[in-house]
Amino acid sequence: MAEESDRNRKKRVRLDRIDRRILRDLQDNGRMTNVDLAKRAGISAPPCLRRVRALEEAGLIRGYHAMVDAKELGFGVTVFAQVGLSSQAEADLEAFERLVGSWPEVRECHMLAGETDFLLKIVAKDWEAYQGFLTTRLTSARNVSHVKTALAIRTAKLLPGVPIEADAPAAAE
Repeated sequence: MAEESDRNRKKRVRLDRIDRRILRDLQDNGRMTNVDLAKRAGISAPPCLRRVRALEEAGLIRGYHAMVDAKELGFGVTVFAQVGLSSQAEADLEAFERLVGSWPEVRECHMLAGETDFLLKIVAKDWEAYQGFLTTRLTSARNVSHVKTALAIRTAKLLPGVPIEADAPAAAE
């Protein structure tokens, strides 16, 4: 019931130009002060803070994080793995998602339509660590039928979130 009321509350949120500006600016710089955010949105600080809290409560702002440099922290390998499962029954899909959620090496997990069931973004300290993860965890996991991998050579663009246009027409309910 609580989940259903959360969905209903989210549907009722109507974003105006100021809300979209706040979302865009926070997405670009989550450390921006409320005062700076309010100035950029063209409103005073107290109503800006109320809007941010309302956006958080509505689930439009799901959290804040720092983008860290993987290589500087010793993670020199990034691999994208296309994973196929033997069964696509909902219980099996959910079980795989739970398992992947417990693996810190997997930074993203997307269920796909088509030949591949899941696309995973995996980081590792080095090639040996990745191969250990691949052979002892991923390929040996229950219900995994095949894994195709691609090693990332470099990242040319890495932007979190979505493209938000502050001056776009109001979003439909």
